Amino acid sequence: MAIGAGNGELRRATIQDVARSAGVSVSAVSKVVRDAYGVSPQMRERVTAAIEELGYRPNAGARAMRGRSYTIGVAIAELTSPFQPEVAQGVGDELEGTPYQEVVINAGGTSADRHKRGIEALLDRQMAGLVVVAPWFEIPWLEEVAKEVPVVTVALHGSPKNFDTVIDDEQLGAQLMVDHLVALGHRRIAHTSMPAADLRGPFALSHTARAEGFEIAMRKHGLQPQVIETYYSEEGGYEAATHVLDSPTPPTAIFAGADIAAFGVLRAAEERGIRVPEELSVAGYDNIFASTIGRVSLTTVDQSGHLTGAASMRLLLERFNGRTDPRQHVVAPRLVERKTTGPAPGGAQDLPPR
Repeated sequence: MAIGAGNGELRRATIQDVARSAGVSVSAVSKVVRDAYGVSPQMRERVTAAIEELGYRPNAGARAMRGRSYTIGVAIAELTSPFQPEVAQGVGDELEGTPYQEVVINAGGTSADRHKRGIEALLDRQMAGLVVVAPWFEIPWLEEVAKEVPVVTVALHGSPKNFDTVIDDEQLGAQLMVDHLVALGHRRIAHTSMPAADLRGPFALSHTARAEGFEIAMRKHGLQPQVIETYYSEEGGYEAATHVLDSPTPPTAIFAGADIAAFGVLRAAEERGIRVPEELSVAGYDNIFASTIGRVSLTTVDQSGHLTGAASMRLLLERFNGRTDPRQHVVAPRLVERKTTGPAPGGAQDLPPR
């Protein structure tokens, strides 16, 4: 709500206006806005009513100058990856009822330099904390950033010193899918992954951990793993499927490292007249919303992007409340069986090539 300035012009409501309307001090309004301790329910109710009546919005710039902007930067690597926006949505939903507001940026996919520039742009705007999804750059740089502002990463495996992590149990998730396909009689199973990024041990991104889990699970069954590196995109899945489906001994099942890549596999199969799941089983990872649509009905591994984002924000809030030791939250994966996987054609390992 705009307030008359006395010269015919309107101005934005200030914290002083709220204090006068509620009959309390400016510091009391600040405590309510910050959700600080020591505020009685009656005072909170009066101040909240005044805020709503006046349409007061805290000035983020002024907050930043005082050292805390109450703004959370969320840097996602790919807007085209449905899982990552779901993480950002989980962050935003977890902020409901707090004085914090998220700002989401596209940090530039697999470009390490662009990813770092995106994070630097958030730091220039005095973010109170950062959630960094799939960081494609050297981790020592991020360790230095985390000395200045609380940081939580998503999809980064390892043991950082200065920031928190939220990961999926990739090895278990891959094993669940391999066990499922092997139980259906599949022996020639291909997996689509991505390059390892500019990371060095002990750190690895989720797709690398997922591929390693696939290889371990296949060898446990006495099978030879086949991993094709492209990218987690519809086009990447299509290219990977084209490569293996046109080979002399094509797989009977393709386990895409992400649901969005599995959609590309389905397109490649359709173009070749290969029936799914009668002639080829297709599976993904993430359980994004589009996978649940009846015409798709993709078998996948659920790691819940929304819960991942919410867990990231809870870790940040703990940092704001004084915790300093690094923590790791592990999301338990769950196999979701749908209509794109079925018994191996012929039920035998030594099937003739198509």
